[in-house]
Amino acid sequence: MSWRAFGSLAATLALTLAGGATGVTTASATDLQEVMFVGNNWDGTATVIKSSGDFAKIGQINVIPDKAQRLAEINADPIKWIYYTAINNEVGQGHDQFVDDMYSTPDGKSVVVSRPSFADVVSIDLATDKINWRFPVAGYRADHMAVSPDGTRVAVSASTANLVQVLDINTGKELGEFPTGDKPHENFFTNGGKYIWNMSIGEVTTSLDDPSADWTKGDRHITVVDATTFKQVKIIDMRDRLDAIGLKDFSDAVRPAAFTPDWSKLYFQVSFFNGFLEYDVAADKITRVKTLPANPATSTDRTTWLLDSRHHGISMNPDGTKLCVAGTMDNYATVVDRATLQEGPLIPASTPYWATVSGDGKDCIISEAGADQITAIDFATGEKVTSVAVGDHPQRVRLGHVPAGWTGPTSS
Repeated sequence: MSWRAFGSLAATLALTLAGGATGVTTASATDLQEVMFVGNNWDGTATVIKSSGDFAKIGQINVIPDKAQRLAEINADPIKWIYYTAINNEVGQGHDQFVDDMYSTPDGKSVVVSRPSFADVVSIDLATDKINWRFPVAGYRADHMAVSPDGTRVAVSASTANLVQVLDINTGKELGEFPTGDKPHENFFTNGGKYIWNMSIGEVTTSLDDPSADWTKGDRHITVVDATTFKQVKIIDMRDRLDAIGLKDFSDAVRPAAFTPDWSKLYFQVSFFNGFLEYDVAADKITRVKTLPANPATSTDRTTWLLDSRHHGISMNPDGTKLCVAGTMDNYATVVDRATLQEGPLIPASTPYWATVSGDGKDCIISEAGADQITAIDFATGEKVTSVAVGDHPQRVRLGHVPAGWTGPTSS
């Protein structure tokens, strides 16, 4: 979730405490502490760290307490077993994908997690590591999520079903769904929760990576829907926008992205590109392209790049003046001035795979999947602040809340 979205969540909590009707039971703000959840994809845990300052570890959550039961179900169903094995061998690089995305509930008592290998979303009780509810997604893999500004709904990409499903965060009940392009990926609630944007990325596990074979990757586009009715508002096909500015060899698979605080501009990464593009929402066109430095040590063989990624991870500071970019295959991260698009120092990092913003808005936080750590980079200076060890293969990092004084489940 973006920093501003959490600002909206904080405002909602304040309104609730003052008697506002949100339909969600919330704790007093003084009973919660802001944290960051780091999803350790390969070992099925989430490391909980401080949201700013020294980012010290607070506790850890087991997000697969039902592992034996889920594996027994998979082994008993040949189709599920085929997909589970394919996820392990291809997307997981020979590992299970146990945690992709996670958000805390408004009362700070639970964390909701999408689990790709188990094709579900679960709510984990932060006091006990036990499952409150489980929602099997359509198809055979769960991917990225987004949470509404009021914290009451999560949208999850059901990647093999080409659907986004929207759930009540407290009960796991499905509230609605909408179709997407092939392999839905990133989701955003925009404009104060009025719309949901989904980016589909198509096939990223094949070796047909030459630009001439790009058509084999599937139907990739942005789907914009009304967040209440789930009716389609707009389809944005970046293929047409890329072609219009002469970028016919660019992939149109939109990867991680970041909006400006007023939602007027979208900065997004695409497959195989070491850089990002700027899209003007109202004008409906790509307005600037930024190419970032290539690491001379990075192989030029596109089939060796992780799931078609060259750069994967982008975030923006709260006032919208700086971008932070994870140069995944080039093994660095950098802060970019949004006005000039000039990058700062290239901070060495081992397969940085996500970028988000600290709770106080001062730092960019990247996950280093190759080093099992997160690293903080100062937005103001572009210099590294600190690194903190987490679990095996960290990817998504999200702001959230836990009860004040929480240090981990009592069952641990």
